[in-house]
Amino acid sequence: MALLKIENLHTYYGHVHALKGVNLEVEEGEVVTLIGANGAGKTTTLRTISGLIRPREGRVEFSGQAINDVPAHRIVEEGISHAPEGRQVFTTLTVMENLNMGAYTLGGDREAIAENCRRVFNLFPRLEERKNQLGGTLSGGEQQMLSIGRALMARPRLLLLDEPSLGLAPLLVKAIFDTVREINARGVTILLVEQNARAALKIARRGYVLETGKVVLSGPAQDLLQDERVRKAYLGEQ
Repeated sequence: MALLKIENLHTYYGHVHALKGVNLEVEEGEVVTLIGANGAGKTTTLRTISGLIRPREGRVEFSGQAINDVPAHRIVEEGISHAPEGRQVFTTLTVMENLNMGAYTLGGDREAIAENCRRVFNLFPRLEERKNQLGGTLSGGEQQMLSIGRALMARPRLLLLDEPSLGLAPLLVKAIFDTVREINARGVTILLVEQNARAALKIARRGYVLETGKVVLSGPAQDLLQDERVRKAYLGEQ
């Protein structure tokens, strides 16, 4: 049974039909990537999964249970965390306060929160160095680390990552993708949305290509890397 299963998903923004019958699955332990041009529906897919947008039609299942009508905060409690596009850290809160916001599902369990914090700092030592610094004073790369770290504070089974490399220097992009591999190696399943299609397909097991709200290609990531249509449209090759 797939950890995440989406069937015939239709999502709207007002009268705009953003997702048009999307189907996808993510098995436990996988890294799966969604690639596509701007406006293809990648972010909308993640926002629908995490409950920030309600689908008008279709079904989202997590661990065999439908979560279409489950509130977003309950979806986090069920085991799905979302590191959104644009990082969206709390700029007037410190790094520690941002991380604690990500741990709200743990209630007052100080021991669990401290353990999760140690895990995040082990993954991102820079955050520990900056733990008393305001989120808004961090560099772009540090804010991305904080966004991912905050999502990990809830100890998710599934992490939704939206454009983690956006706006980062090439050296930082490599570091972020190395971290994605490490998070997955620690047992977290990942659904990754990423404009850098080549980098995403290199670390993913499988991929889906979205165009104007529809899945037009899917398969093993290595096969998609060699697919002529993908190479021309998303890898900048002639």
